[in-house]
Amino acid sequence: MEPPPRGRLERWFTLSARGTDARTEVLAGVTTFLTMAYIVLVNPAILGTAGMPVASVAAATCFAAAFASIMMGFVANTPLALAPGMGLNAYFSFTVVQQMGVPWPVALGCVFVSGVAFLFLTVTGVRQLIVASIPQYLFAAVAGGIGLFIGFIGFKDAGIIVANPATFVALGDLKAPGAALALFGLVLIGALSVWNVRGAMLIGILATTAVAWLFGMVTMTPEPYSLEALTGTAFKLDLAGVFGLSGSHGLGLLEILFVFLFVDLFDNIGTLVAVTKRAGLMDSAGRIPRLNRILITDATATIVGSMAGTSTVTSYVESAAGVQAGGRTGLTAVVTGLLFLATMFVAPYAQLIPLAATAPALIIVGGLMLLPLTEVKWEDPLAAIPAFLTVAMIPFTFSIANGLAFGITAHAALKIVRGTVERKDWFLLVLALLFVARFVWMGGA
Repeated sequence: MEPPPRGRLERWFTLSARGTDARTEVLAGVTTFLTMAYIVLVNPAILGTAGMPVASVAAATCFAAAFASIMMGFVANTPLALAPGMGLNAYFSFTVVQQMGVPWPVALGCVFVSGVAFLFLTVTGVRQLIVASIPQYLFAAVAGGIGLFIGFIGFKDAGIIVANPATFVALGDLKAPGAALALFGLVLIGALSVWNVRGAMLIGILATTAVAWLFGMVTMTPEPYSLEALTGTAFKLDLAGVFGLSGSHGLGLLEILFVFLFVDLFDNIGTLVAVTKRAGLMDSAGRIPRLNRILITDATATIVGSMAGTSTVTSYVESAAGVQAGGRTGLTAVVTGLLFLATMFVAPYAQLIPLAATAPALIIVGGLMLLPLTEVKWEDPLAAIPAFLTVAMIPFTFSIANGLAFGITAHAALKIVRGTVERKDWFLLVLALLFVARFVWMGGA
């Protein structure tokens, strides 16, 4: 007879049942936070170009990430951290506000409405239908594609891979301080990992940061900041503008709502599949436990984030770093959220940790996430072609949603060509048609 669970943490998060403990979960939460803390600096910089007060967005970013991650931990008990999504924040700022001329309060209103729509789709079971309609081998392809995506981001942040006008990408200057620092971190984390040192990712990030400071590679230019800054964006969303009651932006607002819905929906599904699969949380049938709670949390986070004053909140692929560090329960997400909450008081100081220090962790995690690709039947064209398109298009287009779109559309098209479409595939065909319509209507948005 097993002894009864001990402690509130054990009872709430079922730590022993998932083969983990509080210390491991805390280390994993800190690791996840360090790999995604860049958003505290990057999101305000991007939304600031839309005319939003930078200090206010910094506070809103920390608050939204804290709320969402803590809620994910307690409600869904999943090691998935959330924050304002990259890509969607750029679309919000550069396309919606600057190109389309939509005032940022109206754009925030669009984020709010899209969050309500997410919640409706979740409660009515539509989002769950979407997850259920995706063939299992595409889940493995998404995990592998996100692994390449994470690794590519790590190489880019490190300066190991750089842009090249002739070949798109090229090898950077490995003697440059940032690249050399990242290579040091890569060797250190790799060595600690093969020696099975607990907390290898976290130790590596902190040690690399210390080296950066030692050699004067970190500079700080913090802006004046206080928690009162949050009032500059909190509850400034303009819902009247969204519904055309205070100015008109024509059908453009419908396009904005569709993009916010579409990209967040499939980015979230892709990240969710990859992280839960890597953590071993999927059941034998490939189902994700507590899926409804996870999706409700995601939708609620977007609604709350818009009210705080930031763009769409979504699940972060960097959560995989925490999973690799041993995170298996919602306690990992709660720790990450608490660190974001603490960062609200010192948001400008997040730049203490350079990108070159977190890049090695992303590179190693990316490589380890390729394991699920062994589950794809590469000898079968019906699986191999959509799987390859999914794996390739995620890093090549810098979009999880685009990778899923190509994979699902190719899978549906090949089933039609081979004549193996069944009645149960109706929702898959609907998804494929929506993807085609989306690409025709909006191109590569």
